[in-house]
Amino acid sequence: MKRADDFQQRRAHLTNLSDEQLKERFWALTEKVVEPLLELARRHTTPSIERSVLLRMGFSSLEAKAIVEGVMDRGLMGKGAGHVVFKLAKEKNMEIREAGLALVEGKYWDEVVAMFKGGTK
Repeated sequence: MKRADDFQQRRAHLTNLSDEQLKERFWALTEKVVEPLLELARRHTTPSIERSVLLRMGFSSLEAKAIVEGVMDRGLMGKGAGHVVFKLAKEKNMEIREAGLALVEGKYWDEVVAMFKGGTK
């Protein structure tokens, strides 16, 4: 079975476009295709991704696991574990590592929940 050569028909709507217009069209279509992926990434995360963020913030694997579990248990996963630690540190005027270790020890969770569920970002 041979495929019908319909290239000329399919490209007819592009024939009168300049190189610059073709380039603009390409990037507009690319943006249209990629936007749903970016939106999905903004709205969804996983424990693995959140642990990875915390590892890059200087926490050990065990510390990161404990923080992520605490974040998940309190329904804050959508906020991001790194964001939770950062916001606590900022609110309490602490170093980021100090804030994260306090969460590992079970401290400040009620305050963190209030910060995020109270409507502040």
